[in-house]
Amino acid sequence: MLARVLAEEAAEFGVVLIERGREAGGGEQRFGIGTVARIEQLGALDDDIAVIARGGRRVEVVHWLDDDPHPMAVVRDLPDLEWDESLRPLREQAERVVRRAVARASEFVELPWDADAELSDDPVESSWQLAGIAPIGPLDELALLGSTSLAQLLSRLMDFTIGTGEAIASAFAEDDLDAELQAALDAESGGGEDRGADDGDGGDGDGSGGDAGEDPGPDVPGR
Repeated sequence: MLARVLAEEAAEFGVVLIERGREAGGGEQRFGIGTVARIEQLGALDDDIAVIARGGRRVEVVHWLDDDPHPMAVVRDLPDLEWDESLRPLREQAERVVRRAVARASEFVELPWDADAELSDDPVESSWQLAGIAPIGPLDELALLGSTSLAQLLSRLMDFTIGTGEAIASAFAEDDLDAELQAALDAESGGGEDRGADDGDGGDGDGSGGDAGEDPGPDVPGR
């Protein structure tokens, strides 16, 4: 697959999560939403090749093609999420929740990000960055990837982050939750009803993946 991707000017490939089965050997079932990643660096490590790729636009699989020999699919781009200044309080609340959760989780497990990780000044980009550093699982990340509005993304992000923080603390603490984390969860949960009003298809007006009559995009090699 790498040789085919590098032969293209853009050097891009699709990335999706496997729903069931193994990554190698064929026969696996894959989720239908993913990202297109662009290769930025290549390097040699003993008998392997190291690849650094950056995820970019979100895509939805229209249909899977026959493996050739790796997975191939026809995809279409999902629309970018749009920023509205009315979302700023929600965006700031989400940042507080995520940074607190990263700081707390790092006391129990090793994380790739610090609680004070620098974010972009762009509110949409930084919202996705918060989703990337939050200590949540791959299925939660997949749900965030399918968000149809920025309000939905931020609301889901807070809910998933609080839930994961609760589970981590429960697994490592003697009590279910210590007083500090419980107070933080109670404070954030108090705004749940307000967040819920933003969580849904209304959102900021984004579509859910394009019009039904939209022409599908190009074939993208997948993993």
